Amino acid sequence: MDNTPLFTTLGCRLNAYETEAMKALAAEAGVENAVVVNTCAVTSEAVRKARQDIRRLRRENPQATLIVTGCAAQTEPETFAAMSEVDLIIGNTEKMQPATWANLSPDFIGDTERVRVDDIMSVTETAGHLIDGFGTRSRAYVQVQNGCDHRCTFCIIPFGRGNSRSVAAGVVVEQIKRLVDQGYQEVVLTGVDLTSWGADLPATPRLGDLVLRILKLVPDLARLRISSIDSIEADDALMQAIATEPRLMPHLHLSLQAGDDMILKRMKRRHLRDDAIRFCEDARRLRPDMTFGADIIAGFPTETEAMFSNSLKLVEDCDLTWLHVFPYSPRPGTPAARMPQVNGRAIKSRAARLRAAGDRQVARHLADQPGKTHSILMESPKMGRTEQFTEVHFTAPHPEGQIVTARITGHSDGHLTA
Repeated sequence: MDNTPLFTTLGCRLNAYETEAMKALAAEAGVENAVVVNTCAVTSEAVRKARQDIRRLRRENPQATLIVTGCAAQTEPETFAAMSEVDLIIGNTEKMQPATWANLSPDFIGDTERVRVDDIMSVTETAGHLIDGFGTRSRAYVQVQNGCDHRCTFCIIPFGRGNSRSVAAGVVVEQIKRLVDQGYQEVVLTGVDLTSWGADLPATPRLGDLVLRILKLVPDLARLRISSIDSIEADDALMQAIATEPRLMPHLHLSLQAGDDMILKRMKRRHLRDDAIRFCEDARRLRPDMTFGADIIAGFPTETEAMFSNSLKLVEDCDLTWLHVFPYSPRPGTPAARMPQVNGRAIKSRAARLRAAGDRQVARHLADQPGKTHSILMESPKMGRTEQFTEVHFTAPHPEGQIVTARITGHSDGHLTA
């Protein structure tokens, strides 16, 4: 009988990264017959999904120790403590501590403290759980930052992740060197608020400084990506890297959230509509093949149809390609939850219109690619991604992890063919 712990991850790439760290900690501690649910708190729907998964996993694993962790466990432990299916709730700090897992081995003692969630705002150290090789065999993810110092009115995540903490540049560079030595062609830098990297480090370096340092000190790294950034915090060194470093991939995912100035102010964002448009224009001027993804919220409290139309128009004004659309849902404890709410049907309709605009942008992007030549990182024998992260399907197989130079022949069903 296989007693290996079962891990389920909900939410962001950082959560997936940390699940890999927990797997290693649990294996080292000899934990057996456990189910671990790493939750997300970004929306009320995410918490509902977590509770649904917990009930299902308990039915499927009646004898296992069921452990709940992650951002929802951190922000509302009482929700999960009220569930009879749950044996143990651990916070985002505790889940990364070897002692937490060592205390579960070899058997979980049912009368130990059931809720182990400390004040994450008191955490100041950076992540000590660097994982070598998380991702596919072709792409690895490196966490360089955690937490967030900003307080957007819709967001609960700072209370799940704590204040911003950075991993020192030297530590990041050494990890990436190890990953390259293991054969990884592409590394993605991840964090909760990536553009705040360095603010808590000596001499307060910026994200652009880290990018340039990695590319200089790891010359054998073929491709470097950065995940979601706050465009208003893009520093001069980052713009220099965009302009001069071909190994920095021309794909940026932007935390825009809205395209109307009043809504942006009520969200407590630090940029205005024109700032977003200007950044996209500047980045594309420096790197003409740049593509953008973006997070946009539909139906934020007080959003009128005219305000929403500004967000809808931003998709074309910034020439966004890959949209992540979030229908607004109130998170208890956030200022936005106390604002006048938009009708649920209107939220759903607006989200659908945003997604349709995103689909049109993807179609435009795909239609523009046939005849172009791309460097494509193979994720499986017949599928890879271009520098802009566009999916490409091949008729003939190629080695996984290899970078293939190929001419695009066509497109269908949301991907390119080569």
